[in-house]
Amino acid sequence: MPERGLPDEDWTRGLNADPRPWLLEEETPAVRHMALRLLLDCRPSDPEVKRARAAAMKTDPIAAILKTQDSEGYWVKPGAGYSPKYRSTVWQVIFLGQLGADGADPRVREACEYVLEHTQTQSGGFGCSGAISLSPPPPSAVVHCLNGNLVRSLIDLGWLEDERIQRAIDWQARSITGEGFDRYYQSGTSGPEFACVANGKLPCAWGAIKALRALARIPPEARTPHVGRAIDVGVEFLLGRDPAKADYPTDTTVSGSWFKLGFPSGYVADVLQNLEVLAELGRAKDRRLRPAVDWLLSKQDALGRWKNEYAYNSKTWVDFEKQGKPSKWVTLRACSVLRSAAA
Repeated sequence: MPERGLPDEDWTRGLNADPRPWLLEEETPAVRHMALRLLLDCRPSDPEVKRARAAAMKTDPIAAILKTQDSEGYWVKPGAGYSPKYRSTVWQVIFLGQLGADGADPRVREACEYVLEHTQTQSGGFGCSGAISLSPPPPSAVVHCLNGNLVRSLIDLGWLEDERIQRAIDWQARSITGEGFDRYYQSGTSGPEFACVANGKLPCAWGAIKALRALARIPPEARTPHVGRAIDVGVEFLLGRDPAKADYPTDTTVSGSWFKLGFPSGYVADVLQNLEVLAELGRAKDRRLRPAVDWLLSKQDALGRWKNEYAYNSKTWVDFEKQGKPSKWVTLRACSVLRSAAA
């Protein structure tokens, strides 16, 4: 079994205790599936990984999400599926990706196809709309956080090669750099480098994190030059401020949500997700991340676990975890970053 004889790796020495046996417990197969892959480098084809994923598909929260799906592929109501948060269509596809659901499952494929048909705008980006309409939302409804979240999850669910995902990736990259970009909108993405109406038309770090999480999922050898340039712009933007302070441009004050580590993840981002995407893009050892890594280590408990401080309880079809309690998902996220920073 992969979990036996866990090696004493350098990255665990900064922990108060090794949480991997806890993360690998069979009673939470979705966490186990992802821990095998992220912390033990097991391949998707490994029999133990396949068994864990199959069990996860039959267990909450994945089972609860799929049980509430309409026979036509959507949740709650037909249309682009942005509302109600967080029980409508786009959020279920986002969460299924984050939970490591099996993209080959017919119900998951139908959900993905529904989003591609009803949520993608003429510009290629995915648009926010809660209207009961079979017509896609207008290009003015596209914002980085939704497009990034959906592209990330759709790639994880097996749709990278689909022409529609390629269009959404193209929108993502060109909207960041401005290269050949047709039009920005005052009601949505309002300028290059992550400017967004939701952030007073200033560059939005939450949106930048979601956008980069999407682009990071593209294998390096498959990234076009303009995707590479968009990643460079995003990385420098996120590293331009201390992630531990998260004092990115805003028309209000620094959001306290930055400092509440949670799971699942909607449009809100936290310090850990900032670290996650930068680590995924090969910047985990950047000296500018050291204060944020130290802050992350300070949040663990005596057993090397992290709490879920932003759990979306009562907002999703089923509670993923308990608010304020030790969290396998947040702990898995933290361990993945710490492993990258020490590698």
